[in-house]
Amino acid sequence: MARKIHDIDSILMTEVNIGREGILPVDGERNILITSALPYCNNVPHLGNIIGSTLSADVFARYNRTLNRKTLYMCGTDEYGTATETQAIKEGITPQELCDKYHELHKETYQWFDIGFDHFGRTSTIHQTKVCQDAYLNLKDHNCLVKQTKQQTYCENCAKFLADRFVEGTCPNCGYDDARGDQCDACSRTLDPIELINPRCLLDKTHKVTTRESSHMFVKLDELQPRLEEWIKRSWKEGKWSPNAVINGEGEIIDARLKGGLRPSPVTRDLSWGVPVPVREGEESDGMENKVLYVWFDAPFGYPSITASYTPEWHQWWFNHKNVRLYQFMGKDNVYFHTVFWPAILLGDGRPWTTLHHLSTTEYLQYESGKFSKSRNVGVFGPGARETGVPASVWRYYLLSTRPENSDSIFSWNEFIAANNSVLLNNFGNFVNRVVKFIQAKFNSVVPESPDAPGAIPEDSSDPDLLDPTFVPEINALLKEYVAAMEAVKLRLGLQTVMSMSARGNQYLQRSGLGNALLASRPDACAQVLSRALNLIYVLSAVIHPFMPGTSNEILGQINAPARTVPERLSTDILGGHTLGSPTYLFTKIDEKKANEWRIKFGGPAAAAQAAAAEQQDVKAGKKKAPAADKKAKSNIPPKEPEFKGPKTQEVLDLEAKIKAQGDFVRSIKEAKAEAEKRAKAEGENLEIAVSELLILKSKLLELAEASHADGKGA
Repeated sequence: MARKIHDIDSILMTEVNIGREGILPVDGERNILITSALPYCNNVPHLGNIIGSTLSADVFARYNRTLNRKTLYMCGTDEYGTATETQAIKEGITPQELCDKYHELHKETYQWFDIGFDHFGRTSTIHQTKVCQDAYLNLKDHNCLVKQTKQQTYCENCAKFLADRFVEGTCPNCGYDDARGDQCDACSRTLDPIELINPRCLLDKTHKVTTRESSHMFVKLDELQPRLEEWIKRSWKEGKWSPNAVINGEGEIIDARLKGGLRPSPVTRDLSWGVPVPVREGEESDGMENKVLYVWFDAPFGYPSITASYTPEWHQWWFNHKNVRLYQFMGKDNVYFHTVFWPAILLGDGRPWTTLHHLSTTEYLQYESGKFSKSRNVGVFGPGARETGVPASVWRYYLLSTRPENSDSIFSWNEFIAANNSVLLNNFGNFVNRVVKFIQAKFNSVVPESPDAPGAIPEDSSDPDLLDPTFVPEINALLKEYVAAMEAVKLRLGLQTVMSMSARGNQYLQRSGLGNALLASRPDACAQVLSRALNLIYVLSAVIHPFMPGTSNEILGQINAPARTVPERLSTDILGGHTLGSPTYLFTKIDEKKANEWRIKFGGPAAAAQAAAAEQQDVKAGKKKAPAADKKAKSNIPPKEPEFKGPKTQEVLDLEAKIKAQGDFVRSIKEAKAEAEKRAKAEGENLEIAVSELLILKSKLLELAEASHADGKGA
């Protein structure tokens, strides 16, 4: 098929090949190093895990590639520590066998979700051992370690010390009988194993558990704290960290441990599964024989060690703070270790590490009315999303549109279906399909010659011949908003802006009156409308790529164009004479009845039993039960008006005015629809598009409201 694309070399996306060998930073350029929290290798991830780190990091990595920046995204499974050992015992296999099993399960899950790591590795490697042991010895050389002897739980029958997760007992705080040695799940209090009342050995509850003295090496966080606090404040300011529990929006350190004064923290454990504590030949062992490095000392070094597994030139990424910006993605429960514990160790290590530039954290994603629970089979885990038959692109869209950036969010099957049907199908997909099908039907898939010259389209809105004079400047403004949101790692806002672009595209077609009448009466104007709409679709293929790469590829196939970079403004890049591919629907409608089916499937035994009991009751009553999904709202409009903390900004006031105007527009369409039955189908399409735009505007207002509360917390 013939391609006619203006100045194609200047707009091509050259950094599109994810995972290719030898991606290295370039001096003097903006190089982006991205990590997502390493998932524990003792279970399969659920949707909250995915949106909390790996998917969010993937979006940002793909965004940077659309700007042709040298970008490296590293992740892998965290394989050492007590969590792995205890799970291996439960499954009756060795820790290595457990890690091999779950590493593949994680890898398969992320592959299905189109998460494009440049390398997905693991921490049980020789690279990990080398990187960790070198750091430990550097700490020792810089007098940052101290030996301390403390009481520790000991199993008389096993004849060994018991690390935190090998001990269970009664919580001294709330009385819960099955508290772990590190934390009580009932009251969430952090514990020391020796605090447990009536401690029990995980291997055998009949074993006798006592306490004995054990020596360990501790990192002197108290001595490192002044340098650490200076680094935190500087990095927070330069990298514009997201709101977190360590430093607030005013740059004030609020972590209780830092405010109370850090204390030496252990970096060794009495375990067998882990990185052995190193001892140089000819030096004293300090009594650390048969001990391993603590998992939170070991795990963060997985980022550079996994990079070392990818390239022998890993130092170019990890000892290059001048030319590399490090972005780290994680849930809020990992913040302390990435902003306090590990950075302190890097400072004590003494080498010129590439340290954190921007921290992106999320709150929790809850499942419907409660938490995800693997033990109770509640929520979508691992391959569950694939089992629904819904494409990965739709899952990615919904998870990112509800990303819990400032507060916890809730996964809802009703809203999941509404997001597909109302936004993706009726807004985004409708725009692309309508333009490509029209060119196929009326021009045999060959783009007509437009009055617009190749290159940037002028923003002159005074031209009397333009059918929609504000279209180009408004798209350019949205492009600017998109880039600003993505540079600030406001991913949810970036996605909302993309949907606003497609909604504006639909509005452009409506205002221009694209159809047979326009083609017959004003063929040049029709060609111009099609050219501008098609080139907006080309832009959409780039801005939607970070969020929905599969959808982006489908669009490129339909318009027969190569992957492009994100432009600064709308241009005539696809020229007249260019041949398109075949139009197909990007999305298909999901039956709303599926909500109840999936709710039962992923709701655990309790949901299945409840549904069965309700069905039996309905049969007895001689009535047919309506699916729960049919009884609930079919819209994803926020259930309550956003509440703002403090005075409203001009941006909020402007957005509220737009929402009012859009609401009036929706009502006018409904009234017009009632007056003209013969145009019901066409007006129905207009109504769906208008409602979709209204949803997007309200989501933006909700985003601003949440941000105002986040700022309020930090004040």
